[in-house]
Amino acid sequence: MAPEQAEGPSIFRFRDIDAQGLSRGRLRAMVASGEIERLGRGLYRRQSEATELETVATVCARVPRAVVCLLSALAMHGIGTQLPHQVWIAIDRKARKPRLADLPVRILRFSPSMLRYGIEERTVQGVHVRVTSPARTVVDCFRYRHKVGVDVALEALKESLRMRRVTVNQLVRVGQVGRVDRVMSPYLEAVLA
Repeated sequence: MAPEQAEGPSIFRFRDIDAQGLSRGRLRAMVASGEIERLGRGLYRRQSEATELETVATVCARVPRAVVCLLSALAMHGIGTQLPHQVWIAIDRKARKPRLADLPVRILRFSPSMLRYGIEERTVQGVHVRVTSPARTVVDCFRYRHKVGVDVALEALKESLRMRRVTVNQLVRVGQVGRVDRVMSPYLEAVLA
């Protein structure tokens, strides 16, 4: 294995080749030999074992300001049984819709304040990923219950409390910020009873 492959993220953009220790010619040669795979325009992946979060990393590399949310965030946090076939991301209300025809993506629009509140940052395959926190994810499931289903929101609520990923106080606080505290309160009371 070449020394430059031992370091750096497995998914990277063309503009990051200097940080990867690669030249344009070396990148072309590695693509031709199969050491590096071209995923899309300006997006590359070092040959490594694929993970379940590879699509999430690829989407976040293509849309760096996106926030992984709802079903994809539930899967990242290990809450519930949902296995989404699309990556659910949120972008600013006024942002241009990204061109991701080759990737399975579901795009939602959040206000600027909701794109900042309750967001965690992680590194997945070397890609900086922003994802909603467990409490924020559960509350968002209630906010978007018409898109994901009340059964998914209720399962997320039960599982997150059972697994102790969230507290009741966190859910109440985030519910107030997300303006769904009144919608959530009967479900929360039923789960706690």
